[in-house]
Order: sequence, then structure tokens, then C-alpha cells
Amino acid sequence: MKPRAEDLADLGRFSEPALYILISLADGPKHGYAMTQDIEAVTSQKLGPGTLYGAIARLEARKWIEPLPAEERRRPYRLTAAGVRVLRARLDSLYAVARVGRARLAES
Repeated sequence: MKPRAEDLADLGRFSEPALYILISLADGPKHGYAMTQDIEAVTSQKLGPGTLYGAIARLEARKWIEPLPAEERRRPYRLTAAGVRVLRARLDSLYAVARVGRARLAES
């Protein structure tokens, strides 16, 4: 099944945190705290535990991420193949919107 660009938007208020989580996991598995640190470094936004784990639960329910065996008390997650497809589709969509926006700014 081909992912739709709006798949992440279907997550409602969790769409932006979900995108950040998928991006964070794109370079390898991470546990929640590591994701929070990575997301903050990339976006300058700190996700609270409720937002982070709510978005993780939704991504896991859609099978876009999956848990790995726990390491001590921490549970790492990784992207699934479906998660990679959804992330690529969303980033392509954002790139297209950004390209149009930049072109319009250049014209003004």
C-alpha cells in the first residue's frame, strides 16, 4: 500500500511530534529519552513525556515503529518498512510545499 502524504496528519495534534519521532528514528533505534534529546537538538522543541509516549503509542499502533527488547529499563524503538515509506512520503510533501513557498517569496 502506497502511503499518503496526509497519513501523519491523520494523527491530529500528534502529527508534528509523530513526524519528529520518525525523523529521529530514521538514523537508528532510540529509546524515549534519546528521542527527546535528538528532537530538541534538531527542532529546538522539547516534547513532554505525555506527548512523546502518546505519539509513540499511535505510531506503534499503525505499525510505523516497533519496540525492540528492553535495554535495562529503557525500551528502544525502530522504524518499520511502513514507517520509512510514510516518512518519505511526508518529507516529499513538505519539500514540495516549501519549494512553492520559497518561489513565491522570491517573487515578492
